[in-house]
Amino acid sequence: RIKELESHWVKDKEIEALMANLINQYQRIVELSAGLPPEIASMAKSLEEPGILADMITSTINSTTQEKQDILETLDVKERLNKVTKMVNYQLEILEMGNKIQTQVKGDMDKQQREYYLRQQLKTIREELGETDDSSVEIDEYRTKIEEKNLPEVAKKEAERELNRLSRMHASSAEYTVALTYLDWITELPWNESSEDNLDLIKAQKILDSDHYGLDKAKKRILEYLAVRKLNPALKGPILCLVGPPGTGKTSLGHSIANALGRNFIRIALGGIRDEAEVRGHRRTYVGALPGRIIQGIRRAGSNNPVFMLDEIDKVGSDFRGDPSSALLEVLDPEQNFSFEDHYLDVPFDLSQVMFITTANVLDTIPHALLDRMEVLRLSGYTMEEKAKIASRYLIPRQREANGLKSEHISFTKGAIKQIISGYTLEAGLRNLEREIGNVCRGVAASIAKEEKESVNIDTKNLVKYLGPIRITNEMKKRVATPGVVMGLAWTQAGGDILFIEATAMRGNGRLTLTGQLGDVMKESATAALSYIRSNAASIGVEDDYFQTHDIHIHVPAGATPKDGPSAGVTMLTAITSVLTGTTTHKDLAMTGEITLRGQVMPV
Repeated sequence: RIKELESHWVKDKEIEALMANLINQYQRIVELSAGLPPEIASMAKSLEEPGILADMITSTINSTTQEKQDILETLDVKERLNKVTKMVNYQLEILEMGNKIQTQVKGDMDKQQREYYLRQQLKTIREELGETDDSSVEIDEYRTKIEEKNLPEVAKKEAERELNRLSRMHASSAEYTVALTYLDWITELPWNESSEDNLDLIKAQKILDSDHYGLDKAKKRILEYLAVRKLNPALKGPILCLVGPPGTGKTSLGHSIANALGRNFIRIALGGIRDEAEVRGHRRTYVGALPGRIIQGIRRAGSNNPVFMLDEIDKVGSDFRGDPSSALLEVLDPEQNFSFEDHYLDVPFDLSQVMFITTANVLDTIPHALLDRMEVLRLSGYTMEEKAKIASRYLIPRQREANGLKSEHISFTKGAIKQIISGYTLEAGLRNLEREIGNVCRGVAASIAKEEKESVNIDTKNLVKYLGPIRITNEMKKRVATPGVVMGLAWTQAGGDILFIEATAMRGNGRLTLTGQLGDVMKESATAALSYIRSNAASIGVEDDYFQTHDIHIHVPAGATPKDGPSAGVTMLTAITSVLTGTTTHKDLAMTGEITLRGQVMPV
C-alpha cells in the first residue's frame, strides 16, 4: 500500500532566490567535477519545481545515503532548499581545495619539466654547434654534491648562484676555471663533519705522560678542558698560548694534545708571514686567488674541530706590506670566530669548535690585543734531573733507532748523561742535548760498521773520545772567590744565562768607568747603585773622602755581546760593595733586580 506525500508550496521571492543560488553553486560543482557531464547543469536550470530541483541535485552530488534520506523526509520546500544549499556549499569547498592542491602540484611539476626540457635543448644546441664537452656532467656532479653536503643556508645559496653562472659559461672561458675551483672549495670543506672527542680522562693522561715528561701545567689545562667538555658538550674550543725557550717541546706538545683528544692535527708556521691574505685569503677577483691558511688547514683536517697549531706567533711580521696579527684577532676569539669570513669563500665558516694552540718564545712582540685573547701557559726550561730522565726515556732510544743501532749495541751510564748535559750543552731546552747524543751514536755506529767493536758502554771516561774535551767548565765557585765579583742572572730568549759582574777600585779622582758593551739603561743602573753606596758610605764602613781619591771600574765579561736592561742594578751594587769592603759573596748566590736610589729592589 502506498500513500503519496504531497508537498505544498507557493512560489515566492525567497524560493526563487534559493533556487537561483542553488543552480549557480551546482553549476560551479559541475565545472570542477570531472565525473559530471556539462549537460546536467543545463537540465537543472530547466527545472521549475523546487522540490524536484532539490532531489535531482542531492542525487548527483557526493553525499551520504543518510543525507539523501533526510532530504526526502523534509516536506517543507524552503527547509529542503536550505538543507541542499548547505550540502552543495560544503561539497563546493572540498572541490575548490582539491583543485587548488592539484594546480600547485602541477605547477611545481611543470617548472621541473620546463627546466629539464630547457637543459636538454641547451645540450642539443651545444652538440649542434660542436661544443660538446664534459661540462654538463661536471655541473650535474656539483649539483649532487651541493644537495648531499647539507651546507648552511648562506653557503648553499652562494654555491647554487656560482653553479648557475658556471652552467651558462663555455668551458674554454677564463671564468669557468675560477668558478670550478670555488665550487671545489665550498663542497669539500667540512661544514658539519666533526671528529668524536676522546673523553676518557685516564686514557688522555696516559697518552700525555707517555709523550712528554714534565710540562705539568700544560697537561693539567688539557685535562681540565676534557673534563668540562664531558660535562658541557657545547663548550667552545680554548685559545692556548705555549710560551717558553726553544727546544722545550711546545710544538710536539700540540701533536700530543691532538692524540689525547682523538682529534685531527694541523700545524701552520707563522714565522715571517707579512700579508694578512695569508690568514684571510684573496678575493676571487684576483688571478690565482685561494683561501687563507686557516681555511686551507680546515680542509686538510677533514673535520671542523681539529687541534690547530699556529707556530711561532711572536715571529709574525708587521710593516707596510700588511699586518697578519690583526687578521688573527677574529680567528683567535671564540666570541667572534663562529662566523669567520674568508675573503675567498665570502661566506661565514664556524671556527668555534676548533682548538687553537699558539707557540711563542717571547710575549713582547705579540700585539696586546692579540695576547689578551689567549690563555698563556709558560713552559720553563728543564732542570738537570728532568733532562737526564728525558734523555733516558726519549732522546737516547730515538737517536739509537735513527742511527741503526739496537739496545745491545750502545748504552749510557747516568754519569755520562749528566756530563753531556753539564759539560757540552748550555740551554733551557733539549735540542743540543739530542744533537750531542746523536754524535755519540754516530761514532759508535762507525765503530760497529768497521767491526772494531760489537757494543759500547758510554761512561764519563770514554765520552771525551766521541765529543772531544769538555766545553763548559764550572768556574763559578773560583770566580766569585775574589772580592768584587758577583754572579748576575740575565734573561735571554733561549731561557736565561749567568753573567759575572766585576768591580774594582783604584787610585784616581772619583770617576766611574763602565765596560762590556753596556746599553744606556744598564749604565744608568750602575750610576744609581754608586749613588746609593756613596750616600750610605758610613753604614758599610767606607771613609767619606774615599770616592774623591779612588776610581770605580765596573766590567761585564763577554764584551762582544751587547747588554742592556735595568735588572743588573742590584748585582752592580753588590759588586761595588764587595770590592769596597773586601768581602766575597756566597759561591751559590746569583741575583737580579732593578735598584732604586733608596736601595730598594724592584719586583722581578
